Amino acid sequence: MKYLLVTGGVVSGLGKGVTASSIGLLLKACGLRITSIKIDPYLNTDAGTMSPFEHGEVFVLDDGGEVDLDLGNYERFLDIKLTRDNNITTGKIYQAVIDKERRGDYLGKTVQVVPHITDAIQEWIERVANVPVDGKEGPADVCVIELGGTIGDIESMPFIEALGQFSYRVGPGNFCLIHVSLVPVLNVVGEQKTKPTQHSVRGLRGLGLTPNILACRSTKVLDETVKGKLSQFCHVPAENIVTLYDVPNIWHIPLLLRDQNAHEAILKGLNLLGVARKPDLSEWTARTKICDLLHDPVKIAMVGKYTGLSDSYLSVLKALLHASVACRRKLIVEWVPAGDLEDVTAEEAPDVYKAAWNHLKGADGILVPGGFGDRGVQGKILAAKYARESKVPFLGICLGMQIAVIEYARSILGLHDANSTEFDPETSNPCIILMPEGSKTHMGGTMRLGSRRTYFKVTDCKSAMLYGNVSFVDERHRHRYEVNPQMISQLENAGLSFVGRDESGWRMEVVELTSHPYFVGVQYHPEFKSRPGKPSALFLGLIAAACGQLEAVLQKNGLVVPVLNNGSLMVKAHQNGRTVKFSSVSLNGVYSNVNGVLF
Repeated sequence: MKYLLVTGGVVSGLGKGVTASSIGLLLKACGLRITSIKIDPYLNTDAGTMSPFEHGEVFVLDDGGEVDLDLGNYERFLDIKLTRDNNITTGKIYQAVIDKERRGDYLGKTVQVVPHITDAIQEWIERVANVPVDGKEGPADVCVIELGGTIGDIESMPFIEALGQFSYRVGPGNFCLIHVSLVPVLNVVGEQKTKPTQHSVRGLRGLGLTPNILACRSTKVLDETVKGKLSQFCHVPAENIVTLYDVPNIWHIPLLLRDQNAHEAILKGLNLLGVARKPDLSEWTARTKICDLLHDPVKIAMVGKYTGLSDSYLSVLKALLHASVACRRKLIVEWVPAGDLEDVTAEEAPDVYKAAWNHLKGADGILVPGGFGDRGVQGKILAAKYARESKVPFLGICLGMQIAVIEYARSILGLHDANSTEFDPETSNPCIILMPEGSKTHMGGTMRLGSRRTYFKVTDCKSAMLYGNVSFVDERHRHRYEVNPQMISQLENAGLSFVGRDESGWRMEVVELTSHPYFVGVQYHPEFKSRPGKPSALFLGLIAAACGQLEAVLQKNGLVVPVLNNGSLMVKAHQNGRTVKFSSVSLNGVYSNVNGVLF
């Protein structure tokens, strides 16, 4: 097993996660099998109880692990399925060590950071690195490890010490360190400054780790003189210094690394030059070019609670992007804070209220994502009502689905006090209730989490057709409230169709309004399994409906998807579980029009 460590210096937020994902993709393009580990030095055992405002979204894995959003980047870039153990936190390590101490595993020894904590970190890395995540047998070739935080953070010290010991133990040729640092440009003189990176590398070396490669974040390409200076003072060969300058979208990062021969430096450091092939990123390159050249807009109103931090909805944004590229539309997200749509805002801040409604009414589609708590709920209900009445394409995810059900019960059934017991425990018409297995006292890991199966009760509904006329689908969940099964018949008799349910038939998973062009709500989170080349079916449905392509996408009762193959575009349709090839056309560097649908 070969190990590649990515660390960060100077400031946080440099893009270590995207860099680690891009490196993994580049090595995968060289024919290597890759796995990933993210180390988060915080004391939480997982990300499940952390506020999206503070830490961004909580990404959910197939096994129900609630993890850092960087694992979402790894899964999207590498098209792999990670486990909760691929996210190491200080809380997990200390908990494991304390559990061993309570069992008497240390035979009366004094338990200390060194060697017990550092040994536990190394054992965890080795164990998880050997677990296959790409669906194939046997361990991967390279494990990409990202150390969260910034070099010098006090909470990172045990991990730095453990990784220093680990690099010595696995030996040269099996361990490579890439340090992501900042090379700022002072506006006054316009000069790229190397001193922050010099200090960062000096600190890293002082802690026992020596970088093999420097990945320098800067607004523009590094000058050769700057590279020479960094090489001299950081003891890194000039050819091992790459620039990660500002690009239109993050899909360019693997291409930047390839163009600067970062893979050769990595393969040389890991003694893999004779094993790997020249990287093949033709499909990735074509998709990136397409994304850059899109100009016909599609506007999606994102009605949420955490609109102040876009990372709170990172996977939703990526899923929208994947779908919009597949439909050949330039994605424009209109952020609409849910509370701004409410009557109280009209009284207190009429300009804000007017602007929010203008954004909502000017959108081609409306998306209400998941969330917790009652703040902004009324605004989300108003957004769902507007989408339903105005025939605007709508997708509700988790809480967004529950909101749509509440709105329908109030507006169509006349149950004006219909609500979720999460927001009003005393409501006389509880449309949404706490799941029987849910917990009101413990927050972490007590929800319905991870991959669960949904069966389509109605096989010719839009959702089933978008998935390729399947009878069931496996998607990831994260919720503790659900639609009240006692009210299903009443809602369905009024025209709301619950087309997807769990294996028991009592838990509602997918709801549609058949009289609407596209009005879909799902209890699960389809965004977590969306990939750049394989957009989530329901997000594709939303974007297609928003730009008038839904009927074309649903043609022949199957899902038409673009597949890039050796620079050509293979248009395929999935019908009744089998794949039917339609046609193949040349991309000519951009894209082509096939059967009236742009792909």
